[in-house]
Amino acid sequence: MWLVPITCNLLKSRESFSVTTIRGRLVTHSKSICGRAALKCHIKRMPCEVNSRFVVLYGSQKGQAQSIAEGIAEEAEEHGLVVQLSCLNQNEKYNLEKENAPVVFILSTTGDGEPPDNALQFVRRIKKKSLSADHYKHLSYALLALGDTNYANFCNCGKTVEHRLQELGAKQFYATGYADDGVGLELVVDPWLQGLWNAIKQALLKMASAHLKGTVGDSTEESPDSSAPDVQLNLLSLTDQQNRRSAEASVNTDSKHASAASSSPSATQTAVSDLRPNPKLASEFSDTASVSKSLPKTEKTDAGVPPVALAASLTVSLPPLSESSLNVPALPPPYLDVSLQDVDTIEQVDGPPNKGALHEVPISRAVQLSRGDSVKKAFLLELNISEHPTLVYQPGDSLDVFCPMDASEVDSILQRLGLQDQRNYQVHVSLKKDTKKKGAQVPSFVPEAASLQYLLTWCLDIRSVPKKAFLRALVDHTGDSGQRRRLQELCSKQGAADYNLYVRDPSLSVLELLTAFPSCSPPLSLLIEHLPKLQPRPYSAASSRLRHPGRLHVVFSVVELPACSGRPVGRRGLCTGWLSDLIKPGLVLPAKADSSLSPASPKIHVSLRPNCCFRPPSNPSVPFIMVGPGTGVAPFVGFLQQRTPSPPSGPRR
Repeated sequence: MWLVPITCNLLKSRESFSVTTIRGRLVTHSKSICGRAALKCHIKRMPCEVNSRFVVLYGSQKGQAQSIAEGIAEEAEEHGLVVQLSCLNQNEKYNLEKENAPVVFILSTTGDGEPPDNALQFVRRIKKKSLSADHYKHLSYALLALGDTNYANFCNCGKTVEHRLQELGAKQFYATGYADDGVGLELVVDPWLQGLWNAIKQALLKMASAHLKGTVGDSTEESPDSSAPDVQLNLLSLTDQQNRRSAEASVNTDSKHASAASSSPSATQTAVSDLRPNPKLASEFSDTASVSKSLPKTEKTDAGVPPVALAASLTVSLPPLSESSLNVPALPPPYLDVSLQDVDTIEQVDGPPNKGALHEVPISRAVQLSRGDSVKKAFLLELNISEHPTLVYQPGDSLDVFCPMDASEVDSILQRLGLQDQRNYQVHVSLKKDTKKKGAQVPSFVPEAASLQYLLTWCLDIRSVPKKAFLRALVDHTGDSGQRRRLQELCSKQGAADYNLYVRDPSLSVLELLTAFPSCSPPLSLLIEHLPKLQPRPYSAASSRLRHPGRLHVVFSVVELPACSGRPVGRRGLCTGWLSDLIKPGLVLPAKADSSLSPASPKIHVSLRPNCCFRPPSNPSVPFIMVGPGTGVAPFVGFLQQRTPSPPSGPRR
């Protein structure tokens, strides 16, 4: 409940109002009555209501923007606010043309600056030239854009939406944030979210002020010298007071009490944790690390299980972080019930869940472009698309390749979860009846009836970097107190640098993290709640249909992720490693005679991703400059072939 004192200057008289929240609405009440007839006329209209509701809309390709939007929705109640959360493609759930509440957009960018798939329809809709310049004049918005400066068109989707909203008359109530995944999204996201709540409250209270101004304006005929209400608002949330007292009380408590406080349903987005290790033990860790940071640590945990030999920097922190109180995210509420059923027969499906809508094409030719002694291997694949007349591409387009998770990693995570004997069980996923998660729903990429093996192979991205919310959830499933403390540090505000250095930058996977923290035993439901969908990998078309009818070329180099503190042995990129294994039997090496793969050529599932904004000039007389490092030259091969359809004389390469 909010208690908001409002001081109003009406007709040179004083009237004091209070505003409280009743069932999600701000209601003003008159406390004292004085003034002339105009004031009496105004008071007859009391109480008046101003909605404390706001709207959150997101467009997300890989789940990052969705996760942030859901976090806002979870925290809204702690600020006394009512939130409506929707994905931008859920047109039936929101109506911006009639929306008077503040609207918060969370938008990511994918591909070459394109909107996410679930925001594409919305972007097209607001781009219509038939919309008038005041179409959204009633709309008050804030926007957080996610992007990556390692790619062109940084945060292009967010910038496009904001530019168009302003063209249509919408007003910004909070400065736009541009988060860069190239350096760490949290560097912008965290402070932006901290300031968002006050901005939303101020926007709502300005609406209350505007409502009062409009009401008093009706009485100006009788009182032409009256001034509009001068509303001074001093907001205090009672839940904030309670949470602050709770947080203060949690300082200097033992680990059990601190853990309970942080997992309480009424906890705020940032709860104070003080699970500090014994100072003597921290000193020992510090001494060990200062002597040799590269020496592995093999000390046994509380559970008696020796950790994997890792650099101490991932699993053991040093002062001042190890001696600090922590601000950790609130515990995400669980929302899925997952059960495994041993059925007599289960359909053995191979390939991506949506393979019926994809093209299954054979690899007719594979050539190694790099020399045999090259450190980085580069390959050219020729795909036979002659049997797929609807797969019509242009130079500049890209191809989405759908690949499975590595079989050995699937086996490892099944073993880590203790489910290796249930790999062929059928997975049933449903919503918890008593979940407190806002807008909870079963992930759309989880099949209704599939085996656990299939779910981990084709649906969940177990290679994804664990987000901080996932780390926070893992804390409650970790037995060793030191490991619990370290997980809290990695997801805390104070441990942001460590999270970037040891988790995000080396692209640590969920499996690698669980290996580093052996006392952590999460349930399968937690992984399904937090792991994103396994996404296809895009590759630029490196050919032209004019030069190679019925064929499509793609070029790739095998990604190598080096060993690091959380990864004892280096590993290859998921899709590039899979493709290189797939083509090994029929691979054409440099300086060898040309040949094709065997009649039983391997097949892959693909879909076309057009890019109308990336095309060579249609007029062949127009010169253009092409810049692309490494395999970045791939699309320009198609550009050049489009201009010179006839192949030059010489051997085929």
